[in-house]
Amino acid sequence: MSALATTLQAFFTDRLIRQRQVSPNTVAAYRDTLRLLLVFASGRHGKTPDQLDIDDLDAPLIGAFLDHLESHRKNGVRARNARLAAIRSLFRYAALRHPERAAVIERVLAIPPKRFERRLVTFLTDAEIEALLAAPDRATWTGRRDMALFSLAVQTGLRASELIGLSCADVHLGSGAHVSCSGKGRKQRITPLTSGTVAVIRAWLAERAGQPADPVFPTRTGRALSRDALERRLARYVVDATARCPSLARKRVTMHVLRHSAAMRLLRAGIDTSVIALWLGHEQIETTQIYLHADLQIKERALERTAPITTKPGRFRPTDKLLAFLEAL
Repeated sequence: MSALATTLQAFFTDRLIRQRQVSPNTVAAYRDTLRLLLVFASGRHGKTPDQLDIDDLDAPLIGAFLDHLESHRKNGVRARNARLAAIRSLFRYAALRHPERAAVIERVLAIPPKRFERRLVTFLTDAEIEALLAAPDRATWTGRRDMALFSLAVQTGLRASELIGLSCADVHLGSGAHVSCSGKGRKQRITPLTSGTVAVIRAWLAERAGQPADPVFPTRTGRALSRDALERRLARYVVDATARCPSLARKRVTMHVLRHSAAMRLLRAGIDTSVIALWLGHEQIETTQIYLHADLQIKERALERTAPITTKPGRFRPTDKLLAFLEAL
């Protein structure tokens, strides 16, 4: 096999899995990126993927591949940058094993990520949340399951992967009710539950009657829901909820929007952003600042506290001798 083939295999087995012990999701993301790259390079050079060498994946080809992702596969800038990050990780590993290819590798590593506009996060108002939670048909088993799932999502802000990965043993409804999960970056965290959510989840678990290792929100066959199935069901309920709350028609609602909605409810309740970061499982508190930018009410309250522009600047001067004495201390 070529030097690229052996390096690629060692990159996954040695670097990612053995040394870094990355999650299966990370392995899958890197695998998909490099598979797309090999197919693209194979078509450009007229070689089979196992015949490609490191020199075949030079900076011009990587640049063309990134353009191909945006123009033909319709990847957004964020997806394009994520693909580039996977490629750069491979080439950093290749630089250690093949210093004789340093010139080619350095030019690839010099390819910068593309800048993009940071849009304000989308979140749902209380009226929109109520309309969404009323959409599932509670006369059906799947409707009751979905209502419980979305109620938990809106209150806890769990990621979609965390929700579908919950087992019955992860839900604790006694004193100090909470759910525990293993989140992004393999961080373990617990999230408290409100009395309303506890009532909904308790009723669902009683009907679900699962074993401790069984998923909390299964399919009819007992398996865990997939991410795609979850998003499809949410999209269908949003269409139904729009009839009750027309403002939903102006928003693209995804599972991550429900997570944003939970964060915004905490923020508007006066919860500090450092606590919200812990609640959501953010690695850095700076990530939570996006909710401050999105909340117009916080900015309006700050504006109300500022002095009017027409106020004449000056310094406070006490009119009483006793007050003057205290001020001078």
